[in-house]
Amino acid sequence: MLFVATASSVLPLAIQALRGFGAGPDVALTNALLLNIALILLGWQRYKALNTELECTRLSEEEARRLAEIDDLTGCLNRRSFAETLGALLESSPRDERALAAIAIDLDNFKQVNDLNGHAAGDLVLRTAARRVASLLPEGGSLARLGGDEFVCVVPYHPQSPERVDHLATRMVEQFAAPVVHDGIAMEITISIGIASSLHLEEGDKGESFQDAAQRLMHKADIAMYHAKKQGKNRFYWFEHNMEDELRFRNEIEAGIRRGILNNEFVPFYEQQVDLETGELVGFEMLARWDSPEMGLIGPDIFIPIAEDIGVIAELSENLIGRAFEDAREWDPKLTLSVNISPVQMRDPWFAQKLLKLLVKHRFPANRLDIEITETCLHENIGMVRSMITSLRNQGVRISLDDFGTGYSSLSQLRSLPFDQLKIDRSFISELRKADHSDKLVDAIVSMGDGLSMPVIAEGIEDEAVLKALGRWGNMKGQGYHYGRPEPADKVIKRLAAAGRLASNNDKGVVDISDAVGGQDRAPGKTTGSGKAAG
Repeated sequence: MLFVATASSVLPLAIQALRGFGAGPDVALTNALLLNIALILLGWQRYKALNTELECTRLSEEEARRLAEIDDLTGCLNRRSFAETLGALLESSPRDERALAAIAIDLDNFKQVNDLNGHAAGDLVLRTAARRVASLLPEGGSLARLGGDEFVCVVPYHPQSPERVDHLATRMVEQFAAPVVHDGIAMEITISIGIASSLHLEEGDKGESFQDAAQRLMHKADIAMYHAKKQGKNRFYWFEHNMEDELRFRNEIEAGIRRGILNNEFVPFYEQQVDLETGELVGFEMLARWDSPEMGLIGPDIFIPIAEDIGVIAELSENLIGRAFEDAREWDPKLTLSVNISPVQMRDPWFAQKLLKLLVKHRFPANRLDIEITETCLHENIGMVRSMITSLRNQGVRISLDDFGTGYSSLSQLRSLPFDQLKIDRSFISELRKADHSDKLVDAIVSMGDGLSMPVIAEGIEDEAVLKALGRWGNMKGQGYHYGRPEPADKVIKRLAAAGRLASNNDKGVVDISDAVGGQDRAPGKTTGSGKAAG
C-alpha cells in the first residue's frame, strides 16, 4: 500500500519532469519510493530463500524417513519397518481366506566369507542375497534385512496350500547354489530357512496388538531357522512348538554352562585303562562331568557341543585339565593321564603352548600325559595340527588318535603325523559281543597299528565276552564299564590307596618339575625330540 501511494505521487511528476513540463517530484517522496522498492526486493529474496530452505528440509525429512525404513546396503526394509508392515498385513488378512508365512533366512558361514575375502566381498554377498530372494517373492511379498546376514520375508498363501511356501523355500535354497564371484574368486554360499505361519498365532494372547503378533511370528520363524542350522544347514523347516521348548532348554544350558565355569561346577571323572594281557591298571582317562545344582550330574554329550558353539570350550577344558593334573599328582607316578581335546581347541595356534604352561604351573610330568584328538581335527588344518603334535611330543607328551575308524583319516596322514597310539572306536568293539560278529575291521585296525608301530587301545569293553574276543590280538590296552564306571577323584584315591598305588606309597614320590617338560622320559622305542616347542 505504501508502494502504491508513493508511486502514484512520484511517478507522474517524474515523467512530466523528464518531458520538460514541470518540476521534479519531492525528494522525500522519491527516497521513500526507492526505499520501498528495496524492501520489496529484499522481502522477495527472503521469501525465495525460505521456500528453498523448506524444500531442503522436506527432502531431508523424506530421506531420513527412508533411511529409517530401508536398509541402506541392500535396499530392503529394515527390522522396524518390516514389523510395521507385517503387523498391518496381519490386521488386514482374514485368516479363513489368506494366511501369511514369515520366512527367516540366514547365510551359512557368512563370517568366514568376511574373514577370508574382506568386507567388500561380504557386502557383495549380502546385496546378491537380497536380489536373489526378492526375485523369487510372489506379489504381495515383502523382504527385510534384520541385520548382519539375517533376512526375513513375508508371503501370503492360501491356508489349504502350504506346499506353495515349500516350493518357494526350495527355490531359494537352489538359487543360492550358484556361487557369488568377487575379484575372480567364487564364494560358495548356502542358506538356512525357518518358516512360521500366521496360523501358529491362534494359540497366542487374544488381546495382543498386531505389532506384538508380528514380533511373535518373526520369533517363531527365527526358531525354525535355528533348528535348520542345527540339522545341518542348507535346508528349511516349518516351525513346530517343540522347537521352542528345545530352544528354551538350550538357552538354559548355555546360561548354566557360563555360570558353571565361574562356579567350578565342571569336575573331572576318571575311567580306568588296563593292560588286557596282565590285567594291571596303567592309567586313567579324564572325562568331563557337569555337577549342576539345578539339573544334577550331566554327561559331556549334552554340554560339550554347546560349549563349543558358544566359544567357552577352551576355558572349560583348561580348568578341567588343571584339576586333573592336581588329582593325578597323588597317583602312582607310573599311572598315565589321558585327556580329550576338542577340535575347536586344535584350531588355536597357541594351544600347545597353553598346555605346556599348564604342565609347568601344576608341576605335572609331561611323560605321564596322553592327549587324545579325533580324526575330525585332521581335516581342518593338517599343517597346524602337525606342528602342534610335534611341539607337544618334543616335550614328552604322548598323542593318541581317538575314535579311530569313524572319520576319514588316510594312511598317508597316519604315517606323516607322529601319533603314539590308536584308539579303536567303541562302536567296533561292542560288535564283538554278538555271536555272529565280524572282527575283520578290528583285525584290520590292529594290523595297521602293528605296521605303523602304534600300540592300540580298545574303548567300550563292556563285559567278559568282549574281553575274551580281544584276547586273540595279543597285548593291548583297554577301557570300559567292565572295569568300572568313571569315578570322581575322591573314589579314585580310595581305589588306589587300597591297591597301594598312591604317590605316597612310592619311594620316588612325584616326579620333580625338571621332568615336567622336556621329553626326557619317553616310552621305550620312541625317539626323543629336540626339547623345543614349536613357535
